[in-house]
Amino acid sequence: MEPRVSLITLGVNDLEASLKFYRDGLGFPTSYTADKGVIFFQTGGTCLGLYPLDKLAEDVSPDLVPERGQFSGITLAHNVREKSEVDQVLDQAVAAGATIEKPAADTFWGGYSGYFSDLDGHLWEVAWGAFEFRDDGSLIIP
Repeated sequence: MEPRVSLITLGVNDLEASLKFYRDGLGFPTSYTADKGVIFFQTGGTCLGLYPLDKLAEDVSPDLVPERGQFSGITLAHNVREKSEVDQVLDQAVAAGATIEKPAADTFWGGYSGYFSDLDGHLWEVAWGAFEFRDDGSLIIP
């Protein structure tokens, strides 16, 4: 297996509302509309997909019950180049309908980060200071 994550799919309760959150609120580009039944966003080297939660659970297994706990053990991250961008992105997320789960603060690892949850409770960390960037926006992992 090549070391690559091609697509991350989030199960959502309301595809249209989630489309508006990510496209209109956060500015993720897409040519998809909710009537297609799935949404894909190009986000650098990895794509982000939105798919109805019940259909995603059914795709995994017809016996899977789509229950969402308070914490799934998964977070998504958006790293930024400048410290001030952390607060800007968190403010943008809140304006789009997100909930701040942890306000931005200096971290134990020497950076600055905060967390928000989207309309379905998917957790996003917005972080600065952990890694440098390549010209294409991907992270340089030492």
